[in-house]
Amino acid sequence: MNPMLLSNTNPRDSKNVSITLDPIVIDDTIHNSLNKQNSSQDERKLGTTTISSNVHQVPRWKIFPGRNRIFCNGRIIMAKQISVFNCTLALLISTCIHNVVFFSSSCPFLYENISVFIPIVAGFLFIFVLLSLLRTSFTDPGIIPRATLDEAVYIEQQIVPNQSNSPTVRPPPRTKEVIINDQLVKLKYCFTCKIFRPPRASHCSLCDNCVERFDHHCPWVGNCVGKRNYRSFYMFIVSLAFLCIYVFACIITHFILRKLLVKNFRWKSTNCFKLTSVSKTMTLLDAVKQSPVSAGVLVICFISMWSILGLVGFHTYLIMSNLTTNEDIKGSFSKRNNVHNRNPYSKNSIFSNCYTVLCAPLEPRYAVSYICDLKSVVKKILFT
Repeated sequence: MNPMLLSNTNPRDSKNVSITLDPIVIDDTIHNSLNKQNSSQDERKLGTTTISSNVHQVPRWKIFPGRNRIFCNGRIIMAKQISVFNCTLALLISTCIHNVVFFSSSCPFLYENISVFIPIVAGFLFIFVLLSLLRTSFTDPGIIPRATLDEAVYIEQQIVPNQSNSPTVRPPPRTKEVIINDQLVKLKYCFTCKIFRPPRASHCSLCDNCVERFDHHCPWVGNCVGKRNYRSFYMFIVSLAFLCIYVFACIITHFILRKLLVKNFRWKSTNCFKLTSVSKTMTLLDAVKQSPVSAGVLVICFISMWSILGLVGFHTYLIMSNLTTNEDIKGSFSKRNNVHNRNPYSKNSIFSNCYTVLCAPLEPRYAVSYICDLKSVVKKILFT
């Protein structure tokens, strides 16, 4: 089986890492090879000049940045187009302001008659939603490093071992076939990154980078959603759905209690309310007129709730099936010509699939690995 070259070097590395795809544990082999360190090589040789390996090392993202915005020495990675993300952040902040107004006007009525924890739970949910959004937006989604010049030449030699200058020779297909759990999977060659993409990876045209286990590019979070930030994205939409449902339920409860004009509720150990006195009743419209801000928040939550719940349901199905949005849209494992293509990445168990996607250890950030700065090396050779 032909090896697929994926290189990852740090300041102490000096060799390209060539990995042979294992038919059973393809993903583990890829990551173990990407993280492998050749600590025995402490020096690099270029021509007759020996250069220390800890000199002239720069992160890969400084040489191959793509179209991402990178801050804090590679710790924060976002897409270049973040206008929609700013809109998402503005919507969350405006919703927070609405909630502050709502809880300042309505919550005194609710926590005096129901529980003091109502505004506390709402505040906790909002903070969790905001942190999940920022973590999804700032986390490296799993950018695969591009091939350096020597790596690209090596891959080209593997593709065309006996290249002929004859124009009649048809170029070979730039794909590789590997077996994963008795299923044939094709690895496609990326002409931009000059590598054979690992299984489930795809090149994002907006970020101009190959992303491992690419799910989709989400403009609402201002980043690609891939292997390293998918769980935080899922936590973001789940917590946002809970927040919308919670605020919606609080507003409905507020209107119902105002409709009854309840003067005093007493919470008993039997978990029920006891109506002690009611002066008169009013229509629900009258209760809404008394709290117009709450009515506006109610409409926003109602519209947002159904769309977010649909998104949560869709991604829950993907997690239980160990699929990605990209694979589901393309129908990678659907029936074709009455032949069912089994998903080779599924663990044949809903629990195992959920654990693999949501609880597996995060892989390292390959985009911040170090490589040799060839320009600095050449200058040192010529002028020293």
